[in-house]
Amino acid sequence: MVKVPETRRGKRLALIGIAAAVIAVFVLYKKFFPEFDLQQLLDDFANFLGAWTYLVVGLLSFLETGAFVGLVIPGETALLIGGAVAGLGQINLFLLIAIAWLMAFLGDSTSFYLGHRLGREFIFRHGSKVGITEDRYEQVEDYFEKHGGKTVLIGRFIGLVRALAPFVAGSSGMRYRAFVPYSILGSGVQITLHVLAGYFFARSIDAAAEVVGIAALAIGTLIGVSVVSYLAWKYLREAGNRRRAVAWMDEHWVTGWIVRFARRYEPQLRWLQDRFTPGGTFGLEVTTLFAIIAVGSFVLFAYVGILLDDPGPTPGDLRAFDFVDLIRVGWLISIAKVVTVLGSQVVLLPLVAVTACVLALKQRWSETLVLVLAWAAIGFGSDWIKDWVGRPRPDGGLVEVGGYSYPSGHAAHSIFYVWLSLTVAVRLRPDMTRKAALVAGGITLASLVGLSRVYLQVHYLSDVFGGWALGALCFSFFAVWALLLGQLRKN
Repeated sequence: MVKVPETRRGKRLALIGIAAAVIAVFVLYKKFFPEFDLQQLLDDFANFLGAWTYLVVGLLSFLETGAFVGLVIPGETALLIGGAVAGLGQINLFLLIAIAWLMAFLGDSTSFYLGHRLGREFIFRHGSKVGITEDRYEQVEDYFEKHGGKTVLIGRFIGLVRALAPFVAGSSGMRYRAFVPYSILGSGVQITLHVLAGYFFARSIDAAAEVVGIAALAIGTLIGVSVVSYLAWKYLREAGNRRRAVAWMDEHWVTGWIVRFARRYEPQLRWLQDRFTPGGTFGLEVTTLFAIIAVGSFVLFAYVGILLDDPGPTPGDLRAFDFVDLIRVGWLISIAKVVTVLGSQVVLLPLVAVTACVLALKQRWSETLVLVLAWAAIGFGSDWIKDWVGRPRPDGGLVEVGGYSYPSGHAAHSIFYVWLSLTVAVRLRPDMTRKAALVAGGITLASLVGLSRVYLQVHYLSDVFGGWALGALCFSFFAVWALLLGQLRKN
């Protein structure tokens, strides 16, 4: 280990030496490797890795938190490489993100379970074997104690915190149902950003080189802002310093308006801070809905991207039809024809109208608004995406249908049953027993409606997934706004 001299002269000499080494490496590189083609090297690497990228990226995404591998190998590396391979056309970008997202969530869940079962004492006894020291673990614990559920969400972007936060959440007694939304949302955003970064940079190394200069400026600015922010935070931790800072700002016209605005709207600003801080009942509801929106949006538009290139059946669609052929019998066809009607406008439109009227009579205006707006958005969105994608329906359908195939309107509208069961269980009858059975019934009904479309061979399985995603996206989107508006009215 090289020890940097402590004197100013020694530090200057060390910096000069580092700069000279960098220049020397650059000169030698240009002299001995003038024709070195980085783009060709990346192409060769992508051809070598090929479809194995799915396995490598998925496995590392799981192990990063599931086995604390992230303490040794940063997960961003695998994601960037995977995105680069996808950018060169060797694998599918959307499938890579989906696999990495799912495996990262499973890794988080595994780490959470281990934390719940083993506790912090296990880490202190055996953590040194995988690079987890007591000091490092306590750093994450302190962060978790200060920021609560935010750590699971925001910690996905901080290497040390990402590797340990799920375990700390489990050992701290956090409920799994409260942990899941933060894990889904955080892992989805973090993985998507890193994979897309590798994807777009791999499209052209030359273009990426042009961005390096801009990136260097941005990084320098970020470092400067970070240093200033840290010094300001350290100074403002003391109440006396905060009072002096506010007094100084109040005396100058450039900053005085900020103080007056904060004083005038202090209750509202504190309310917004509390509302958007994960934790508590309201924060958990909002985070859960955002997690559903994230997953629904990804599934819906990932299939759109795939089908715009090739509207034919995906490998999963073909396997689904092969399985259906094995179990297709006359009496099941009759049942499927009955079940599929439950997702039609003939049944659902009167049911939605009656539900909206009942909710309005009970003065459940937020639920009524969510139902009406989500229903309209599903109808409009389904027709718009069908025309945009233009996917033909499968051949040999067992019932008469028309129009394009993706997404399935029946599957999208069947999410109404899930929303209704959740509304009844959580909102209208908070004291009722067997809520889980009611919600499970709604999910089962929506599942059967969607799968009946595949069984009757009028939709591909991907159409059904896209329809479910559209329905969940619309209901969750308007539910978020209803929660926010409801809280604003109360406050």
